[in-house]
Amino acid sequence: METYGKILLIAMPAFLVLVLFEKWYGVKKGFDTVRNMDMISSLSSGITNVTKDVLGLSIAIISYDWLVNKIALTHIQSSVTVYIIAFIALDFAGYWTHRIAHEYNFFWNNHIIHHSSEEFNLACALRQSIAGIVKIFAIFLLPAALLGVPPLVVAVVAPLHLFAQFWYHTRHIHKMGFLENIIVTPSHHRVHHAINPEYLDKNYSQIFIFWDKLFGTFQQELPDKPPVYGITRPVQTWNPIKINFQHLWLLIKDAIRTHNIKDKFRIWLMPTGWRPADVAEKYPLYKITDVYHFEKYDTKASLALHVWCWVQLIALLLFVSYLFGNIARINALNSSYIYWYGLFVFLAVYAYTELMDRNRYALIWELLKNLFGAGIIFYTGDWFGTNQWHSSIAYLILAWFIVTTIITAWFVQQHRQEDKLVIV
Repeated sequence: METYGKILLIAMPAFLVLVLFEKWYGVKKGFDTVRNMDMISSLSSGITNVTKDVLGLSIAIISYDWLVNKIALTHIQSSVTVYIIAFIALDFAGYWTHRIAHEYNFFWNNHIIHHSSEEFNLACALRQSIAGIVKIFAIFLLPAALLGVPPLVVAVVAPLHLFAQFWYHTRHIHKMGFLENIIVTPSHHRVHHAINPEYLDKNYSQIFIFWDKLFGTFQQELPDKPPVYGITRPVQTWNPIKINFQHLWLLIKDAIRTHNIKDKFRIWLMPTGWRPADVAEKYPLYKITDVYHFEKYDTKASLALHVWCWVQLIALLLFVSYLFGNIARINALNSSYIYWYGLFVFLAVYAYTELMDRNRYALIWELLKNLFGAGIIFYTGDWFGTNQWHSSIAYLILAWFIVTTIITAWFVQQHRQEDKLVIV
């Protein structure tokens, strides 16, 4: 937990710089692929994901440690060989967990956030799930476990394998020659993120593209079929927490509403998008049928709102950085404090992304977040150990909570007046 937090202190600013560089490069070249609100939503999703991971909010059905102890047939000694095997084994497991996430209703909920952006850029790579509480990943690490690859090696290689999937989420790199036959390239992954009928459910590979070629899911990017991005049932929100549970909520409602007892149970493991016939007829959902002619999700936003959302995001990044850099200190104060901090982070993301959606309840969520934060300060007399530097820090944070409440209230009022003018 603490080590991963330290890694993220380096990774987060690096990713942010690269995301902003892509925005600058696109504007300079006259091919801007990054919309501001979409970028903030993606970065906010990344914050929720890494916070969940640092807090360890997931359960593995089978742990890799257990697998190695029970089924290892040998133990590879060569340090170079064991790391290569671990990387390939992780990629094999990644292919299958990724494919399952796309092909079955229940598991799609764990992955929908990653495909929810209607753009394709480095920022959307950071849209990662907080809904995947139960993990099945270790099951597909059987080859590594049989060879006795140490759990510590897998733990070291796993973040590298994950970070190596960031760079190819871009539209600024075209075909890459002979590398197209070896690794996943931006061209391959553009296909994967596309909702064109020709591209759906293709190119699941994460690092090496040969898994798709081996298991029959490979598709080239076609010159006459430009990829269109998103999901066929668009999420229609900037709020990443809502997106994470949107599909699950639909499954629950459909399971309750259907009169067919069999459908109540089989809906969970049916192909992604399947709905009981009686429910689909009575409660139809909008689905994109013509991928080249549909309106991308957007919300009316003034320059002031764009700026304010960035201010909120940067402030939250500072809060999160403090958490990741001081996990041991916060734990020493009280082992439950890091979960309080995590809840504060989630409330903050929920509040300002609701404002981005122009939701009238944004002020309520902002108040809830700030009252929760203020409650922590009044209850503990501190903000998670900042008194060691200066007692005024907690008071400055309290002042920040008051300022954000006032500014959010002003924006909500402005949006109400604007909406009334549109209705009239």
